[in-house]
Amino acid sequence: MGADTACLPSLSLSNFLNCQEEEKKKKMKVIDKIREAAADGEAGRVVFSFEFFPPKTEDAVDSLFERMDRMVSHNPTFCDITWGAGGSTADLTLEIANKMQNMICVETMMHLTCTNMPVEKIEHALDTIKSNGIRNVLALRGDPPHGQDKFVQIQGGFACALDLVKHIREKYGDYFGITVAGYPEAHPEVIQDGVATEEAYLNDLAYLKRKVDAGADLIITQLFYDTDNFIKFVNDCRQIGITCPIVPGIMPINNYKGFLRMTSFCKTKVPPEITAALEPVKDNEEAVKAYGIHLGTEMCKKILAHGIKTLHLYTLNMEKSALAILMNLGLIDEAKISRSLPWRRPTNVFRVKEDVRPIFWANRPKSYISRTTGWDQYPSGRWANSHNPSYGALSDYQFMRPRSRDKKLHEEWAVSLKSVEDIHERFMKFCLGKLRSSPWSELDGLQPETKIINEQLGNVNLKGFLTINSQPAVNGEKSDTPYVGWGGPGGYVYQKAYLEFFCSQGKLNSLVQKCKAFPSLTYMAVNKEGRWISNISSSHVNAVTWGVFPAKEVIQPTVVDPASFMVWKDEAFEIWTRGWACLYPEGDLARKILEEVRNTYFLVSLVDNDYLHGDLFVVFEDI
Repeated sequence: MGADTACLPSLSLSNFLNCQEEEKKKKMKVIDKIREAAADGEAGRVVFSFEFFPPKTEDAVDSLFERMDRMVSHNPTFCDITWGAGGSTADLTLEIANKMQNMICVETMMHLTCTNMPVEKIEHALDTIKSNGIRNVLALRGDPPHGQDKFVQIQGGFACALDLVKHIREKYGDYFGITVAGYPEAHPEVIQDGVATEEAYLNDLAYLKRKVDAGADLIITQLFYDTDNFIKFVNDCRQIGITCPIVPGIMPINNYKGFLRMTSFCKTKVPPEITAALEPVKDNEEAVKAYGIHLGTEMCKKILAHGIKTLHLYTLNMEKSALAILMNLGLIDEAKISRSLPWRRPTNVFRVKEDVRPIFWANRPKSYISRTTGWDQYPSGRWANSHNPSYGALSDYQFMRPRSRDKKLHEEWAVSLKSVEDIHERFMKFCLGKLRSSPWSELDGLQPETKIINEQLGNVNLKGFLTINSQPAVNGEKSDTPYVGWGGPGGYVYQKAYLEFFCSQGKLNSLVQKCKAFPSLTYMAVNKEGRWISNISSSHVNAVTWGVFPAKEVIQPTVVDPASFMVWKDEAFEIWTRGWACLYPEGDLARKILEEVRNTYFLVSLVDNDYLHGDLFVVFEDI
């Protein structure tokens, strides 16, 4: 009997679905993801992950989230976030971990240390991340507090990582996947004159085994630059009975002084050939970075050649070197970013069933997640709860922007507006890719698939149909096709052409008349006050994206749902003022024009249900 059927005490559908849900939750542990990759094919699949640390300023935190968002698009197995010495970044680490898991939508591992942390604080941190759907912890003793040379156990705290591992397992059972640190050259505290004695090294290995035996299921190593040392360390671990995966920690060299500082602090051995290569270029930052990419690539190639299929990159909150190494290894391709769904699913245990959403928030996924956080059930398979969508009320969060993005909006959208035609031009330029930001989007630039129809969109916007969301028709493209593909290889994907826009009452009247000649077109329109115009019933739910895959039911991840559209319209209209008009001073003409548009225009959702032969843009001709 296979593992999937062994967990089924009966053949009832409810038992089967519950079992599936438990399997999904289980796979949200990093250890299970790594095991799943190892079992994928004859040689297994290589997986990688990234580490970040909490920045010191709000601007840097905003920039980090934008960087994470780009890096996560390459599908790392997980990302981790460090815990400052003595809990100095505790609150920020918890906040970042929550956003990583639920907004950036990547499996998140949070570091947790014993330094200055009584049991109550440790349990508060664990309870917090558990409530946010996070299932992975890196348990560390931690560095001495700032200004101290040695670690000191505090009253009511733990003396070492082993104590922390034991406590997590005793208090939380198997809820958390627990990772611990491994030291290929032994812990820095036992390294003297650049090397640990054989006795100290073996004692360190024996302690590592105790951590694993106490409940740790994964090891990530300290940074190293001697690959032979790492391979010896793995073999030594296996010799004493450590069987769990051992993930090599790779730190690309980005800066010469930073490299010296980090290797000195960690007492890391630097092979003489690396020193010889760096010395002539140490004052040339670009040359140092290029060598760091080359070295990181060669180290990883050697590690992979020894059958180790996991890589953990210490990014130091920088993206280019880490991504360049992965590209050199052929593990990522900037031109091919695979998507499991058209939208990125939060890696939150409470949302494991979610696989369908209204399309309206396609460009504002974080706002959607924020508004649906409190749902008791998330839709699976179909949009079953459309008649009573309990979305959270609009809050300030929906209109907050990272500072870097706010600056870009000011540059691109706070321009002189003397007429409505100037507004048309802004929208047109965004659709043609001449602007990188939009008040109606949390994304950086256009969705990739928009490039297929961007010229048609540009023309439509110049006519006064101000588009904020769209997708082209797709009829049975392979599921790994660039731009429109999702769900992985082996399937086929479909889309109905979709367009969402603001327009005046006059433009809407003309459009409604034209639609009568195109029976495949369905539309919904509503103004700020809630006046409704449509050729469909308020109870109709229209699947506009679907895919068929081997051994799976049809997946329909986006729908057009009238009830959700009425919830979305408040947010969409509010952006005119709180997303755009607010960029201008009080009394400015531009502000008055934008407010007038907000008060008089309609928001329209338009679907061409003929995804084989339809042409959505024909209806806009001669309007």
